[in-house]
Amino acid sequence: MNNSVSNTARLLGAGLRALLALTLVTGVLYPLAVTGVAQGLFPDEANGSEVTADGRVVGSSLIGQAYDLPPEEGRETPARDLRWFQGRPRNGLGVNSVNTRYELLLSGATNRAGDDAELLRWVREAKAAVVEDNSTDTYRVEPSQVPADAVTSSGSGLDPHISPQYADLQVHRVAERNGLSTARVRALVDEHTEGRTLGFLGEPRVNVLRLNTALRDLTAKS
Repeated sequence: MNNSVSNTARLLGAGLRALLALTLVTGVLYPLAVTGVAQGLFPDEANGSEVTADGRVVGSSLIGQAYDLPPEEGRETPARDLRWFQGRPRNGLGVNSVNTRYELLLSGATNRAGDDAELLRWVREAKAAVVEDNSTDTYRVEPSQVPADAVTSSGSGLDPHISPQYADLQVHRVAERNGLSTARVRALVDEHTEGRTLGFLGEPRVNVLRLNTALRDLTAKS
């Protein structure tokens, strides 16, 4: 009986010591080491790839955001603020139906087939809106100029980038709305066009948040 109690106590003690040791290693030392390495070598990525303007965080370069006007009474969806470059459509996003007090957007694709009638209607309406929004008194956008990323949402619905073609399509409208020359706005797009990762992965792209932040600085100076 005494041996049984002694063995049980010894096993419990060993288990407790193992628990404390593993908690210290995996719950304290390892997270501190990983955090230290991340902050030392990749501080931007470790902190969420934050984009700042005037000393405050305005968003993350990894997550797309809307550039809309304040919602009007009786209007179901807010109108786009055409002073800014616009990102990809957000049809793929769901909404928070669990707690309706918060307008939480959920990442997700539409999962619709290419011949889905509603998806085709969205694309047609999006293309017509792109043509109308970006045509100016001196520049007419043709439907054939509208790239695919201007009328379709990304798989996650959170893509922060657009193609250089879509950015270039918006140059005349952005220049007119902000009282800038098209040459200066196009140069801004060129400055913020990123090449393929490692020279061969992905496609050239433009981060909309970083581009609009630079546009804001440019208009402030003008």
